[in-house]
Amino acid sequence: MEKKKEQATVISQEMLADGIYSMWIRTEAAMQARPGQFISMYTTDASKLLPRPISICEIDKEGGCLRVVYRVTGEHTGTEQFSKLKAGDQIPVVGPLGNGFPYEKAEGRKVFLMGGGIGVPPILELAKQMTCEKKQIVVGYRDQQTFLKDEFEKNGCLYISTEDGSVGTKGNVMDAIRENELDADLIYACGPMPMLRAIKDYAEKNNIECYISLEERMACGIGACLACVCKSKEKDSHSNVNNKRICKDGPVFLSTEVEL
Repeated sequence: MEKKKEQATVISQEMLADGIYSMWIRTEAAMQARPGQFISMYTTDASKLLPRPISICEIDKEGGCLRVVYRVTGEHTGTEQFSKLKAGDQIPVVGPLGNGFPYEKAEGRKVFLMGGGIGVPPILELAKQMTCEKKQIVVGYRDQQTFLKDEFEKNGCLYISTEDGSVGTKGNVMDAIRENELDADLIYACGPMPMLRAIKDYAEKNNIECYISLEERMACGIGACLACVCKSKEKDSHSNVNNKRICKDGPVFLSTEVEL
């Protein structure tokens, strides 16, 4: 079913770290949203026709609200325009889009919830909704600006890695797993491609079921333009080639489905 563009209302906005903003919006998309899905947000700048895909960080179905946490990618960009919005402002959105994480599979299991960089925010709602035997949140940051840390600590056992070693393990999320001698039988992950490659490799070597959310620059957001494809093991029924459309077939994939 095709999603329609709607005018969402900004409830609040704040800066969490350098260039990282948190925005709550009131939107009909909240009613169907699942952890791992995203919304397409449009600017009011006529020169910027394409929306920006932004991952959903938190979902408040009762209040009809969504939280997005995003990085401003530069001057005169769509994300910079979003950062200037204030309570009461309107913003066109389409969503929820994508398939989300199959978090129901976690019940009774020992789980890693892994996020890196701007792939950290979607892990929060996943952690909030998941019931499992042991919930281990492993997130990586550049430095001591560990945004969302307090919220994560309320929703699982938190392990942090930082590139400069200022907080937690010095290095990346895989270094944090090794240093803390952690193990799991199910993995959910979102982050930059090098991190996902390392997690996919780790999961397959250790025979661990693993779901990864791919970050990719998208255009249409609904699977029509084929701008955001990744290589897959099986042929896509839409294009009959070994591709998956990240916006439509994903962004979450079983790690063995795709080639990174």
